[in-house]
Amino acid sequence: MNDPTISGGQNCAIGRREITLEDYYIPASDEHIGRERSRARDLRNSQWWKRQLAEGLCHYCRGEFRPSELTMDHVVPVVRGGFSKRGNVVPCCKDCNNQKQSMLPVEWNRYLEGLVETDGSHTTDTSS
Repeated sequence: MNDPTISGGQNCAIGRREITLEDYYIPASDEHIGRERSRARDLRNSQWWKRQLAEGLCHYCRGEFRPSELTMDHVVPVVRGGFSKRGNVVPCCKDCNNQKQSMLPVEWNRYLEGLVETDGSHTTDTSS
């Protein structure tokens, strides 16, 4: 078994390489990104989205904000294959959205855990 995709690697404890998130997704096509951005624009104009904003809570840090201070975040980012659908978009403050960028939920949680470990001061709720 000399296939490097199956065995070996510097983090190898039992003869297999470490599996990363990149092993499980293919970056989205330009066509997918364009289509989903258009759908996101439509969704932003919906009454459902306006009700989400009216609650005034960031999905991630649970901070209270005026609706104009919240953005639409794709939990699974469009560039990572996510869709602009109700189950995948949440209101998010600009700080959390800028920090999250195109991270998947598991990556975002790891990022937050690292912040807590290094300075202990970040208050974002990682249970979402």
